[in-house]
Amino acid sequence: MITYFEETAAKTRALAGKDNVIILAVESSCDETAIAIVRNGRQVLANEIASQIDIHALYGGVVPEIASRMHVEALSPLYRNALKNADIGPQDIDAVAVTYGPGLVGALLTGVSFGKALAYGLGVPLIKVNHIEGHVSANFVADASLEPPFVCLVASGGHSHLVNVSEYGTYELLGHTVDDAAGEAFDKVARVLDIPYPGGPLLDKLAEEGDENRYTFPKMHTVNRYDFSFSGLKTAVINQAHSIRQAGGEIVAKDWAASFRKAVVDALLDKTLLAARDTGAKKLALAGGVAANRLLRRETLRRGEQVGLKVYMPPIGLCTDNAVMIGSAAYYRLKKGEISDLDLNAQPSIRLIEE
Repeated sequence: MITYFEETAAKTRALAGKDNVIILAVESSCDETAIAIVRNGRQVLANEIASQIDIHALYGGVVPEIASRMHVEALSPLYRNALKNADIGPQDIDAVAVTYGPGLVGALLTGVSFGKALAYGLGVPLIKVNHIEGHVSANFVADASLEPPFVCLVASGGHSHLVNVSEYGTYELLGHTVDDAAGEAFDKVARVLDIPYPGGPLLDKLAEEGDENRYTFPKMHTVNRYDFSFSGLKTAVINQAHSIRQAGGEIVAKDWAASFRKAVVDALLDKTLLAARDTGAKKLALAGGVAANRLLRRETLRRGEQVGLKVYMPPIGLCTDNAVMIGSAAYYRLKKGEISDLDLNAQPSIRLIEE
């Protein structure tokens, strides 16, 4: 009897000679339920996302159990919408991709279970994708001309990575956060300013109106020249705010937000440009939710071009969690013959690169 894996391995080999490979991708690592249909890793046929922001805003942050339940409710309708909007049928899907980590374990399990059932039912290969690799791969959809090698800054609520992308699916970790990630620091400082969830994007919006030179915050220091550390900066900013208020002073929120944003962006870009210089990179890419930050986008273009780097960044809609990026990453995994069996499980703490 031929097993599912043996059958799909044969189909994977056959797909190597196919001109157009259509992948249906599932993303459910946190509080966005997403299904996308992507052709050849670059062309988006459908991009469906169900946001949970409104419900989690009631609690001031993501509630894992609620997130998992909402994923269960959203996946099937999104699947049907994706097929309709792509104007294809289930028989046209060549493979199914799914995020298996990192993320919230319950949330990941909903997507993994859905993806496995769909792949088995359709008799097509199943491809597991690391969520962080997905963020990097969003750049391949954003710009069809981008090819490795390049250096990529991945910055989000849970991750701050500097990665050297030597070829599709091959990464060298240059640096990473040793404590809080950039997005996490934005969210925590936003609370001090009474900015509601989601704090980071709203702080960014407020900062656009402020004076970024009004307040001075400390610079970060790390042992590894490419690592990030935002815990000390975050703590210093929060303590300074409390001290001012306890002394009867007032904080100008828009200026505070602008000054903090500048401190974070400077820290990210100082390390990123240093790594790009040391590795001899000619191309620099942004990825992750913090890549939607207005100042980071402006300064990456300005500072990158000053030193001769070609800068790439996804549109705002592909910076936050989505399934398009998972479908793109999966295509290049499929090209290498890297498929999964039905024993695939969620791995909430998986790293992009094992150290």
